Order: sequence, then C-alpha cells, then structure tokens
Amino acid sequence: MSVFDATITENIEKSLAEIPHPSLPAGSNIYGGTKIFPDYQAENGESYFTLVHGIAHESSVAFVAVLQATRALRKGFESAIYFYGPGALNCLATRGFPKTGDSGFPGEQNINDALATFIGEGGTVFCCRFGLALHGAREEDLITGVIPAHPLDVQDAVIHYARKGAIINSTYMV
Repeated sequence: MSVFDATITENIEKSLAEIPHPSLPAGSNIYGGTKIFPDYQAENGESYFTLVHGIAHESSVAFVAVLQATRALRKGFESAIYFYGPGALNCLATRGFPKTGDSGFPGEQNINDALATFIGEGGTVFCCRFGLALHGAREEDLITGVIPAHPLDVQDAVIHYARKGAIINSTYMV
C-alpha cells in the first residue's frame, strides 16, 4: 500500500523509468587513468610537512592530509604532521563507541588506523596541547607515538620546516 496518492505514485514511477539504473555495470571505467605529472620521489634530505586544522569525520580534509603525508613518506620524504586547533582531536586514541577502539559507524577508526600506519612507517606526528585543551581532550589519551607540543611550537615548526626547504601542505577546515 502506497503512502502517496495516485498522482505522486505515478510521477515516482515515471521518474524512475526516465534513466535506466544502474546506467553502467559495476567495474565500468568512467574516468581516464592518465597521470599527468611524473611520480616524483624525494631527493636526498627533502622534507614534507603537513599542518592539519580539520576535525576527524567532519570533512575529508584531515584524513586526506594523513594519506598525503603517508604517500610522501613512502616516496622517501622525511614526513611530519602537526595537528593544531580542532585538528588535535584527530590524535585521540579514545575514539570509539560503545568502547574505545570500536567503530560506532563504518570508518570511525580510519583516522586512528591511518595515523598508526604513518607513525609505524617512520612518520612524525605532533599534537598541540592547547588544541587538546580547547576541546577538553586529555594528553594521556593521545595515540601511541603522537608527540604533544606547546602551542607556540606551531609557528616555530613551520619556520623549522620552511628553513629546511620542506614542501608544506597546510590544510584548514572552517
């Protein structure tokens, strides 16, 4: 029994019939695969520094930044990520529901898993203590291997990596 009147039901059926679904079977290519730029690898001593001001699960900004930093690490760059402001929340090991480490929804642990991989492969992660404090997060709840840092270190870390000639990727979520 339809919850709609006959006119709406008829319009729904008409709308569904306009374009066949799915229009292409699973596995169909709808985008080309040509890579434009060379697959650059790090030259001796090169660094890649990422700043993250985005909140886990509020957008893809923070997660993509971690993936990019990991890719740079795998290309041979000395790679570091600095989470500050609300970005500090990405570094919490206490994520999960109903218990820490559980996934209350698919992908809830993606940022934790990606950071554990990054750290495990030799990347460095800094987390601003003030960013944690702004949101009531505790330093002892940081993911293992994350380095707590003073809020004044954000600017000095940028200066440090700029003087090294690092590629600096600064992500910001409003």
